Amino acid sequence: MTIVLPTGSRLLIEAQLEPMQGARFQPTGFPALGPATYQLADGTRMLLVESAQSMANRLEATVLEPGTVQPLAFLDGMPYILVKEGDRVVTTSLVEAHRINSPYILEGDDTSMRDALISELKVAEESAVSEARLASVLCKYDPSTLLHGVFLAKKDIAGGRFRLRRALSAFIEARDAEVVSSGGVKNDHVNPSGETKEGFGNVPFAREEFTAGSITAYFNLDLAQLRSYRLPEEMTRFLTLLGMWKIRTLLDGGLRLRTACDFAVTNMASTRPSGFELPTIDALQEEITKLVKQCVGHFANPAITTVSWSSGSSKKGTTRKAKGAKVEATEDSGDDES
Repeated sequence: MTIVLPTGSRLLIEAQLEPMQGARFQPTGFPALGPATYQLADGTRMLLVESAQSMANRLEATVLEPGTVQPLAFLDGMPYILVKEGDRVVTTSLVEAHRINSPYILEGDDTSMRDALISELKVAEESAVSEARLASVLCKYDPSTLLHGVFLAKKDIAGGRFRLRRALSAFIEARDAEVVSSGGVKNDHVNPSGETKEGFGNVPFAREEFTAGSITAYFNLDLAQLRSYRLPEEMTRFLTLLGMWKIRTLLDGGLRLRTACDFAVTNMASTRPSGFELPTIDALQEEITKLVKQCVGHFANPAITTVSWSSGSSKKGTTRKAKGAKVEATEDSGDDES
């Protein structure tokens, strides 16, 4: 049975969450800031439980075989870039913070991928860049990039002007949030008064968790953005269903975000279009597998593009920058977040 795609410009999904046990949970924290709390105009106390950056990482990870940086078997034939040092797998474009813009792909001694992008994305210095052209090239080497965004911040690739924002984004926030203050101590039963700077001794610490009146995970799949790339119909369908599969897989697989942050989904609904129901994982996988085969003509051949990496390349890169090379800018299209 063919899955009917949602209409309109967005697919917006909201999932109601509750702690798996008890009422407390630990939100994401930010360096020098801690938990992100804020108030609405009516005084409602809000809390950012999981940021867009962190949720992007989690959505990207749904396609990976457990314990690897390579995709699940049902996605066999979907293109991505594999970085190897000899026989050792170093990384793939599926897990890199800026995907195809990873230094492991574009900054090593093997310049084959960089050369390909320069050639295939070449535009006149004073001409506008085309998102559709970028999308066509990216779907050839790693279509997942079209869901999760990219910024090709290289001066020799159209002056660093090629970028795509995320088409799939998500975040989790809580309403009526209240702080639960507690603490503990790291005990040293051998030398309780030892030098704490060296890791010895008893070390007391404060801890903040939260309760909330409601916790909601929000997902946004930008259908209009995917259509704007003017890709062949089967490619747009593949990307749309893959985005839906990522949402469904993340929610069905459980949301254990941290040791003290484990959520169960109590309700899930589409708010735009209203009443749309996400297909099951099995139904999505069945059609996605067929679409991968239908899209072969739009993919690189072979589908997996291998780039060689040398462990010394990162040191060379550091030396180049130290000598005055301009450090290229990046954006949060896929930044990792601790």
